[in-house]
Amino acid sequence: MEFRFTNLGFFRNRFVLILFFCVIGKAQSLAFYCPSSLANSTSFDTSLDTSNQKDVVDLIESVFRTHIRKPGDTAQVKPGKLLFAVVPGIGYSLQTNFDVVTTMNVSFYNGPAKSTNLSAVTLIPEYAPITHQIIVPIAYNVWTSGNTWNWVGDMRYYKYPNYTYGLGPNSNLNTSDLIDYSYIRMYQVIMRHVVSKFYAGIGYELDYHWDIKPETDVTGFQLYNQNRTATTSSGWAINLTYDERTNQNNPGPGFFANLTYRVNQQLLGSDQNWQSLQAEFREYLHPFKNKKAILAFWSWNCLTFGGNAPYFDLPSTGWDTYSNMARGYIQGRLRGPGLLYLESEYRFNILRSGLLGGVVFVNAQSVAKWPNPNGLQFTNVLPGEGVGLRFKLNKLSNVNFSLDYGMGTQGSNGFFLNIAEVF
Repeated sequence: MEFRFTNLGFFRNRFVLILFFCVIGKAQSLAFYCPSSLANSTSFDTSLDTSNQKDVVDLIESVFRTHIRKPGDTAQVKPGKLLFAVVPGIGYSLQTNFDVVTTMNVSFYNGPAKSTNLSAVTLIPEYAPITHQIIVPIAYNVWTSGNTWNWVGDMRYYKYPNYTYGLGPNSNLNTSDLIDYSYIRMYQVIMRHVVSKFYAGIGYELDYHWDIKPETDVTGFQLYNQNRTATTSSGWAINLTYDERTNQNNPGPGFFANLTYRVNQQLLGSDQNWQSLQAEFREYLHPFKNKKAILAFWSWNCLTFGGNAPYFDLPSTGWDTYSNMARGYIQGRLRGPGLLYLESEYRFNILRSGLLGGVVFVNAQSVAKWPNPNGLQFTNVLPGEGVGLRFKLNKLSNVNFSLDYGMGTQGSNGFFLNIAEVF
C-alpha cells in the first residue's frame, strides 16, 4: 500500500470553562475519572508514594486554609466504599457551539485494592442549546474480586445534528453538510481472566440511527446510504485484551492490546450482514531513569468487510471508542471503510510536585478509498502535532486535567480538553 501526504485539514476550536464542584460521600477522598477511561482497567497504583506530590485539593487547602481530605484518605480504600464525584462544565466547540456538560461518577472496589481493579459507573449528560444537540452516555466497568470477571458497558443516546464531509481521503472541506439524526448505542461485553494479564470475552453491540434528515443536498451520504432514514447494526463481538497497566487514568510503563471482532447479522436485527475488526495497541516507556517522564505510543485501527456498514457506522475521525483521536482535526473529518491511526506523546513534569506537567505529541491518520472494488486501499496520510499542559486533579488516583492545542494540515488547529490522559 502506498502512502503520501495531502493538504487537507480543518480546525476545531474548543474552549471549556470547567467548574469543579465535587460531591464526596462523607468527605471521603476525591476520585476523578475520564469518560474515555472506563472501558478497561482503572485502579489506583498502590505503590505510588504521594507524600511529595501536590494536586488541586492541596492547592485549595493551602489557599483557603481549610481541610478537604482527612488523614485517612491516603489509606487504601476498603471494598464496597463508594466514592462520588460530580464535575460540571461550560464549553464551546465547533460541533456543539456553547454547551453544558456534567460528569457524574461513582467508583468502588469489589475486593482488596491490591488484587482488584477499581470499578466505575459514569453518567455524562451534555446539552448544546444553540445546535440542539443532546448527548447522554453511560459507561460502566465493573471488576469482580481478584479481577476474575470484567463487565464492560457503553450505553449512549444522542440527538445529534452534525456535519459530514463525505467518504474517502479526498473529501472536500467546502462540501461539508449538516445531517440531523438520533442515535442509540448499546454495547455490553463480559470478559474473564485467562492467564497472566490476558482476558477474553464475548458481547453484544447495537448501533441504531433514526430520523436521519439531511439539511442540505448530501451527495456522498445519499449515494452511499441510498436515502435511508434509519439504519441498524446489530451483532455479537469477541474481545481479547492484554493489559499491564495498573492505573489507566495515567499509565506508567506497560503495554496494552485489544482486539474486537464484530459480526453484524440480519438474524439479530441488522439491516445487512457485515463485519469489522478493531485493533488497538498502547505502549508506555520510561526513557529516563532520573525523570518521571513517559514516552507513549497509541495505534487505533478499524477495518470493515463482508458487506457495507451503514454510513454513520463506518470508521471516522474522532469516532474511536473514546472520541480522543486526531487532536488537530474536527470530528468526522475523514470517513471510510477502514481507518488507520498512530500517535506518539511525550509526558513530563514541569513542577517537581507533579501539580503541573506538559506534553508534546504527533499523530497521523489515513482512511480507505471509496468506492474501491479492489478492497481496502490507503493512499493519503493526514499528520497532526501539538503541545499541552497537565494539571493534577487528584494525586491519589493520579488524574490530570488535560489542555491541549493541536494542529493539522492547511490551517487546521484547535484546543482539546480532557480529564485524565488522552490515551
